[in-house]
Amino acid sequence: MNRYQFEVLRFCTEFGKATQREMAEKTGLSLGSVNKAVKELAHRGFLKEDGTPSQEGLDALESYRVESAIILAAGAGTRFAPLSFERPKALFEVRGEVLIERTIRQLREAGVERIAVVTGYMKESLFYLEDKLGVSILINPEYSTRNNHSSVWHAREFLGNTYIVSSDQYYAENVFQKYCYAPYCSAVYSEGWTDEQTVVLGKYGLISEVKKGGKDAYALLGPAYFDAALSEAYLEILDREYDKAETRNKLWEEVLADHLEELPITIEPCERGVITEFDFLTDLVAFDRDFFANVDSRILDNICKTLDCEREDITDVKPVKAGLTNLSTLFSAKGQKYIYRHPGNGTEEIVNREAEAFALGVARDLGLDDTFIYEEPSEGWKISRYIEGCSELDYADEAQVARALQMIRLLHESGKKSPFSFDFYDESVKIVQLLKDMRYALPRDFEQLAARIGAVADKMHAEAGEPVLCHNDFYGPNFLVKGDEMRLIDWEYAAMGDPTCDLGNFVAQGSGYTVEETLGILPLYYGRKATLQEQRHCLAAVSVVGWYWYVWAMYKEAMGAPVGEWLYIWYRAAKQFAAAAEKLYGEAERS
Repeated sequence: MNRYQFEVLRFCTEFGKATQREMAEKTGLSLGSVNKAVKELAHRGFLKEDGTPSQEGLDALESYRVESAIILAAGAGTRFAPLSFERPKALFEVRGEVLIERTIRQLREAGVERIAVVTGYMKESLFYLEDKLGVSILINPEYSTRNNHSSVWHAREFLGNTYIVSSDQYYAENVFQKYCYAPYCSAVYSEGWTDEQTVVLGKYGLISEVKKGGKDAYALLGPAYFDAALSEAYLEILDREYDKAETRNKLWEEVLADHLEELPITIEPCERGVITEFDFLTDLVAFDRDFFANVDSRILDNICKTLDCEREDITDVKPVKAGLTNLSTLFSAKGQKYIYRHPGNGTEEIVNREAEAFALGVARDLGLDDTFIYEEPSEGWKISRYIEGCSELDYADEAQVARALQMIRLLHESGKKSPFSFDFYDESVKIVQLLKDMRYALPRDFEQLAARIGAVADKMHAEAGEPVLCHNDFYGPNFLVKGDEMRLIDWEYAAMGDPTCDLGNFVAQGSGYTVEETLGILPLYYGRKATLQEQRHCLAAVSVVGWYWYVWAMYKEAMGAPVGEWLYIWYRAAKQFAAAAEKLYGEAERS
């Protein structure tokens, strides 16, 4: 049947008898189109004389019935920080209803029976939906390493006549239908310029192009509908391209947009205000002004207690690019900007928060880090002042390097004694055991390099002096540089240890220094020329520290939080400086 016939037959099926004028008003068709469609449907036996559908008409509609829905709820929702540290964004309560529960109920009201919720981040918090609302729970094990096309792939058994729905949108009206005529993407007309994904429509109203931004154009927003034919074609393409490197970071819509000639799809216009998408927590708060006051959040309670403020005092909440270990959020309270730091996944195994809290107090007293306000040692969250206009340390600026090395020397000579200790090699052995317990696939040269580092560490331990309080993550990004001011932050690994390991961190973690350049900065720390023993000890420290961070990076990979190029940087530091240290130790033994 054609589109006009479908719309009239669907209307008659859902609403029963009506005048043709009422049909025209409800379907958006012209009165003439409705009149023609009614006559054609009656002629085909799809409508009875009283205007209600016949069994033949109902049977004809069955191929257009929506069979299933896939709700994408696997993402970590980092733009909703800090509240997304406590629960997935799909579980936020907006205007008195949990987002994903509202969506599921709307799908049920539209007659959609099979509903799959694809989970990943904090997946266990969504399991209850299975019993409460009768959905199927699917787990996407790749949610942290791929974009949401992987969630569609892991839900492919549900893809037929199917809605694909985001879990973080609010539908003021029920936008779902029991029957759909053709595949579509929901879209809202935007007057003037928009930065959203917009569409260009071609022949027969099909999408011919999707582009970033546009003027006076339809912007993609809301659910999409695939029929069985489009689903089959889409999965064939996704199967073909899944293992390509360029696919990994694509949204499912981008895969669609790249193959519009093979995947014919149109748009379903929706009035502005019916669909609301929350890109950031500030969007949600603007939509539901009582959200902050009502949300169940220990994080907000902790912030208010620490800063002696009310929830309404907390404004301008924005996620900060996640560090290698933790998750952070920038916010304002009573005119001051702060950073809330939340411990990252798996850090409880490798970070001693009590040791960090102790060291932060020392750093504040010594004037090395005046940003620190409070840390809760048992949970690992921390609040610090935010300093505007800062940059990282510049390794090529000798004056900055000298200042940094003088700061760490001040810490080493402070006489402060922590009840906690940290040995980079011993800690690396613990992480290696964790990796082996997890059956992590270690590199082919791993055992060989591990043996070399172990031998270097033995020599290093043999000539080590008395332990002192160390920062143990002493490198460029952990400095805040603003004019003549310099602050040393991020004291997670601080404890008693070999002071040379701070120099090892300074070099191994992205300095780009050669062995010669490394030896060249030692006088800036010692205030004199370094002895041969100090030189080889420092080179050994670079290799051992590089090794620690190398195995730490593999652990983060295993926990679903890859660190990118850092893994290779640390691998090279471990390997190259081990060779340099072995050479100097060998020369000392031969002399």
